[in-house]
Amino acid sequence: MIATDRHGDASILRAVGVLDSSTYRGLRDSVIKAALDEPRAVIVDVNRLAVPSQSAWSVFTSARWHVNIWPDVPILLVSADIHHRRAIAQCGVARYVPVHPTCAAALVAAADFTRHSRRRGRTELPSSRVSIGLARAMIEEWLTAWSCERLIPVASTVATVFIENVLEHTDSAPVLVVENCEDTVTVAVEDCSHLPAAHHEDTGHGADVVSGLAIVSVLCRRWGSTPTSSGKTVWALVGSENEL
Repeated sequence: MIATDRHGDASILRAVGVLDSSTYRGLRDSVIKAALDEPRAVIVDVNRLAVPSQSAWSVFTSARWHVNIWPDVPILLVSADIHHRRAIAQCGVARYVPVHPTCAAALVAAADFTRHSRRRGRTELPSSRVSIGLARAMIEEWLTAWSCERLIPVASTVATVFIENVLEHTDSAPVLVVENCEDTVTVAVEDCSHLPAAHHEDTGHGADVVSGLAIVSVLCRRWGSTPTSSGKTVWALVGSENEL
């Protein structure tokens, strides 16, 4: 079980129960989902978490890997048990996810992380093709307000691909998230399917048909599919070199 609190601009998760193969994915996805809300840091209190197998601590490395590029929110652990802290360090997790003896110490460490100024827009869209036009209109409005007009064409194209995939492959209503940080724009679409987005070749139609995600991979710096507790978020990071 996960309880979530907010302390200033940091999210604090308190994990209770047993971490094993049956709970690994749920805990990982809950940590990822908290990071996608973009607090300064995600702090996970593991004092009431039983971990029978030391290797299971890697769940936090996995969560950090999924948010390493976007939104790049640090994850920190809290454990008052010195044996747990040693186990976390011995299995290599602490190299990527620092562990602290108290929540207060973790909050002090989190305050040292520098966050670049981000501007963010988010809107829930209908589960129909009208959402494509709505998304393109919102992207134009947001990026114009953020003085990123030159990235409107590529951001709109990426959003169209992501939303079309949601409508074609899931029963979800897509949620559009667009961010601007310095010279980059991130386009993300959330859905309620746990099946990760993947680029597949269409062997039935040969080279004449190019998949949407193949187009996205050419148009952006980096794209990814990040699992969450309710489904997944597919995102793409674009910069000035990706202008159309």
